[in-house]
Amino acid sequence: MKRNELIALIENNQLIDREMILERNAFLKPAGSIDTNIYFVEEGSLRVYILDENEERTIRFGYQNNILVSLDSFLTEKPSEFVIQALKKTRVKVIPKKGFMEFIYRDENNLKLWAKILEDLVIQQIEREKDLLVSSPKERYERVLRRSPILFQEVSNRHIANYLRMTPETLSRLKKS
Repeated sequence: MKRNELIALIENNQLIDREMILERNAFLKPAGSIDTNIYFVEEGSLRVYILDENEERTIRFGYQNNILVSLDSFLTEKPSEFVIQALKKTRVKVIPKKGFMEFIYRDENNLKLWAKILEDLVIQQIEREKDLLVSSPKERYERVLRRSPILFQEVSNRHIANYLRMTPETLSRLKKS
């Protein structure tokens, strides 16, 4: 089973517990909470961030047809400092861990799908770490633009600049050049 097959299962409501609509700036997951759900973004956009000395540090975005999860809390069932917030009105489908894990262990192909999802998440994390290690703002911008061009259509410059660890003005200059 491929990731697209998981999306098909989600779209057919086979793993869905419920649907949620979040208004702009609403929190899907506040800091310090336990969240063992997987979210499939039907429409809208979300950001995942952490507070670092009273400053928000955006680490990930989710938009249409993305799967988003607070993986540390999902795996450990313990509180996580990650915050998930809607950037605009957003509709997500909620897949609880219990039902998802029952599905995963029901069939070897489903277990392979879970391994593939985890591999994708690890690769995304490695790419994010590389982004942070690149010292040049231009290189960070170009890496993310190549990897996720839709991000620049879905998310405001302010949040993208935070994600890229630069000022909105620097991002604006890079987009113009």
